[in-house]
Amino acid sequence: MPHPQDIEFEHGREPGERWRAPYACRSSLSRGRLVVEPGSATRNQFQRDRDRIIHSTAFRRLKHKTQVFVSHEGDHFRTRLTHTIEVAQIARALARALGLDEDLAEALALAHDLGHTPFGHTGEDALEECMEGFGGFDHNAQTLRIVTRLERRYAGFDGLNLTWETLEGLVKHNGPLLLADGSPTARYAKNGIPAAIVEYQGKQDLWLASYASAEAQAAALADDIAYNAHDIDDGLRAGLFGHAELRVVPFLAGLLDEIEALHPGLETARATNELVRRVITRFVEGVIGESQARLAELAPADADAIRRAPGPVIAFPEAIEQADREIKAFLYPNMYRHARIAPIRSDAAQVVRDLFARFSAEPGLMPADWAAGCESLDAHRRARRIADYIAGMTDWYALDEHRRLFDATPSLR
Repeated sequence: MPHPQDIEFEHGREPGERWRAPYACRSSLSRGRLVVEPGSATRNQFQRDRDRIIHSTAFRRLKHKTQVFVSHEGDHFRTRLTHTIEVAQIARALARALGLDEDLAEALALAHDLGHTPFGHTGEDALEECMEGFGGFDHNAQTLRIVTRLERRYAGFDGLNLTWETLEGLVKHNGPLLLADGSPTARYAKNGIPAAIVEYQGKQDLWLASYASAEAQAAALADDIAYNAHDIDDGLRAGLFGHAELRVVPFLAGLLDEIEALHPGLETARATNELVRRVITRFVEGVIGESQARLAELAPADADAIRRAPGPVIAFPEAIEQADREIKAFLYPNMYRHARIAPIRSDAAQVVRDLFARFSAEPGLMPADWAAGCESLDAHRRARRIADYIAGMTDWYALDEHRRLFDATPSLR
């Protein structure tokens, strides 16, 4: 399979111009929206999805939601919003190199974290604990709730009324949800498919047993790449570890050796930037090379051939997969569970648990539009509404709500 850039040269175009492969999703062939709408004179269907996501309330809230919960003593650490922007950039780069639809890949990247709670993964874990017995909490399912139900911006429908291809990619961010026999995959074997996804599946079949489009697979890998790169960057900036500690990961040790050979005695801040950009570059190049090889072997005639494939087609090569595992294995104890972070995580989790307990006991304490009719709901629906309210909070709003309702609120620093 020729490299897309080679194809562009063969046709006399400049490098970087749009090339679209036969297996790319096409806006003109979209399976459409749940609520039929007239087309736009200036934008295709996937561009409209992207724009609706950007203009949503949930997207704006990402600015004040923590990415990985560390003590923000400065303005250089990532938030959900800056992470999302970085994921979108990488997703576009992968899509362009592989001849995919950049607009769809970007829309998926921009929406993939809309369902996350305040306080990063700590908040999600706490809300999952609170929702045990009420269907649990899953941030991918919460993203679907937001874009199909909770956003209320349009006169004709709730949610954003996104295309089938965007919804499919969001739901299958981590791969298929069902096995060929209809049973849940390992991820959902214990608790089953989240109720929000099951409910929406009854309205519009999202092919839960198949893989997602190549664009969705690219956006999912872009998420992993951005996570690894910026968590290394943020961990170094926060002083949780140094370059010397990173050398336990062979992949990173090699990059640090390369930087030292090219720039002897480089100051630490610049060396960190050199490291981060090399991590992104090597991962991106690895994905492109491995994906081209898999695409050449599969020879998919259209986008559905990607969905019907027996495994992911956009993927890390084995060496990069190993590096990904080793980086995550390093970051887990040295950043996510660092002794400096543990008290903050504990306090953040308690804020979420306190809010859930108080609103469960007195739902009228929520804003009027959230509290309306809450008393008449059964326990499951009431808990889900409370979870929707808390999940939509920014870090700062959650703390403000806690201060309003409790005598003492942790500072989370």
